[in-house]
Amino acid sequence: MFGAAGMPRWKRTLDLAVALLALPALATAAALVAGLHACFSPGPLLFRQTRIGRLGRPFTLRKFRTMHPDADETAHRRHLERLAAAGGPLQKLDAGTDARVFPGGRLLRASGIDELPQFLNVLSGEMSVVGPRPSLSYELGLHPRAQRARVTVHPGLTGLWQVCGKNRTTFRTMLALDLRYARRRSPGLDLAIIALTPVALLREVANSRRPRPAATSPSPPRHASLS
Repeated sequence: MFGAAGMPRWKRTLDLAVALLALPALATAAALVAGLHACFSPGPLLFRQTRIGRLGRPFTLRKFRTMHPDADETAHRRHLERLAAAGGPLQKLDAGTDARVFPGGRLLRASGIDELPQFLNVLSGEMSVVGPRPSLSYELGLHPRAQRARVTVHPGLTGLWQVCGKNRTTFRTMLALDLRYARRRSPGLDLAIIALTPVALLREVANSRRPRPAATSPSPPRHASLS
């Protein structure tokens, strides 16, 4: 359970320490999310999705579900391809009043609470606390040369892109920041990114509370994720 091939010993030690410390928060969040599901969107507690890990190996990423069950990912794929081609900011598909998101789900996403189950991926060695955002398989076709270099390290819950602007940056900027991290990762850089992550999350929460234009959502409502 605790193996992580190809990961420096210092990084694996840091991952295990942070993940074990986060387990109480994970348990508390699970109870909170289960309550929201019971009130607004009965269904599974976790959302599972295949992502691409180190060296292109697929793994099952876990999140707390923040949208209604049985979601179609087609809308998200078209949205990401459009953003990558246009070169605009990586605004989430659910940035507006998206009917796919149940009440409270948008706050869970902005605060990063929905990402907490990924500490289980960290414990299993599929992810690291710090690293590039784990890609969906179809993302590998967008700027493939950069993507190949990006998967030389384990994907992370947080990373350089997340603390340097995240959805205010472009797809190319995200790739550049992820590649910079892959080349320069070190204990000091990981600790700095971990320290800056709460500030970045508070910024996301503040932005999520601002009025936003209505977004056209697919029918029936289904689940997708950009983060």
